[in-house]
Amino acid sequence: MIDTDREKFGEAWQVHQGSDWPGDLGSDEGQLMTLDTVISGCLIYFIEEQNLDEQRVEILRDCLAELEEVLEDIAETAAEYFGRLQWLGTMLLQDYS
Repeated sequence: MIDTDREKFGEAWQVHQGSDWPGDLGSDEGQLMTLDTVISGCLIYFIEEQNLDEQRVEILRDCLAELEEVLEDIAETAAEYFGRLQWLGTMLLQDYS
């Protein structure tokens, strides 16, 4: 990640951490909660360690693929929250492609 991307990443992560859990998730709420927890865990690990191991890279890829499928069906009010989470995960994976 280049320095400008790292700065945007840090800013988006701060916003995400301060955001309230979105409502109107319906039957997808449990799945989205799990995806949010796992993806955020990978992000926290990266921030602390400045690296991701291969296992976390694969987990993050799988979770982002699953999130992509679910995003099509979520309410517009939740799209910003999960779109930001998707962006954060995607930015992180750029260094591991």
